[in-house]
Amino acid sequence: MGAKLRYGSHFGFKEWNNFYYGEIDNFDAMERYYIGLVLLFFPMLLVAQVNCTDTDKALVLQKIEQLNQLDIAETNDGIITIAKTFLGTPYVAKTLEIGETESLVVNLQGLDCTTFVENVLAFGLLQKQGNWTFDDFTKNLRAIRYRNGVLDGYASRLHYFTDWIRNNETKGLVRDITTDLGGNAMDKNINFMGTHRELYPFLQNDENFGQILKTEMELAKEPFCYLPTAQLIAVENQLRSGDIIALATSIKGLDVTHTGFAIRQPSGRIHLLHASISGEVTISEAPLVDYLNKVKNNIGILVARPTR
Repeated sequence: MGAKLRYGSHFGFKEWNNFYYGEIDNFDAMERYYIGLVLLFFPMLLVAQVNCTDTDKALVLQKIEQLNQLDIAETNDGIITIAKTFLGTPYVAKTLEIGETESLVVNLQGLDCTTFVENVLAFGLLQKQGNWTFDDFTKNLRAIRYRNGVLDGYASRLHYFTDWIRNNETKGLVRDITTDLGGNAMDKNINFMGTHRELYPFLQNDENFGQILKTEMELAKEPFCYLPTAQLIAVENQLRSGDIIALATSIKGLDVTHTGFAIRQPSGRIHLLHASISGEVTISEAPLVDYLNKVKNNIGILVARPTR
C-alpha cells in the first residue's frame, strides 16, 4: 500500500522527520529525499509565483469579509451576487503583463473583462469550497487562469477565450452551452497572437512564441462554435444570470473581443455585467442583443455556464 500525501496538508518539522527517517516505509531513502525536497519547497515556489501588492491583498481579504456577510446562493445567482460587488471597479488593461516572467497577478484595484470574470469565479469557488483564505483564493485563480491549473510560463496562460472555455470545461469549472443554444460551427484559424507577434512583448522570447504557435495549432483542430446575434433573441429566455458571455468577432485570427456575465434585469431581458472598456465594471444599459448590434465586428456570442 503506497503512502498518500495530500496536497495542501500541513507538513511541518515532525511530519518531515517521521517521513525522512522511515515511519513512512514505502519509499527508499533516495525517494524520501527527493519527495521531501518537493514537499519543502513546492509551497515556496507557489508563493514566489504570486505577484500581489499589500493593497491588493488587503482588498482580497476585505472582499472575503464582505462576501461572508452575504447570503450567496450556490447557483448562478450566487455568481451574480459576487460580480455585483465589483460594480464601479475601474477598467484597467494589461494588468497581467508584469515583469519579465509570468506570475500569478492578483489585482483588484483595476480589472479588464477577463480578469473580472476570473476573479468572480475564484471568489465563487471559495464560497463553494467553504475555504475563505487568501491562499485558497490564489489557488483558485491559478486553477482558472492557467492550462490545467499549472502556471508554467507565459504560454500556460489561457490567452484565447475559446481555449479558456475548453480548458475550464475540462477542469469541471464551466460547461460550454453554445451548441445547446443552437450555435453554429465554422472553420476559423485562431492565430492572432502568432501573426501579430510584435504586439506582445512576451512573444519576443522564442520559446514563448513557439508554445503559442503550438496552442494555435491545437485550436485549429476543432471548429469555432458561436451563436449568431440574429439567433440570440429566440433563445434569450434560456440564458441565466451568471452565464459567461463571450463576444465572437469577425476579426481575422481572433476568436473573442470581450466577455462578461449575463444578468437578467427586472424587465425580464438579459443584459451584460462586465468590465467595460469605457471605464468601469457596470451593467449595460441596453439588453444584450441591442448591445451586441452596436459592437463593431461582432458576429455573436459564446456561452459558458459555471458549474455551481
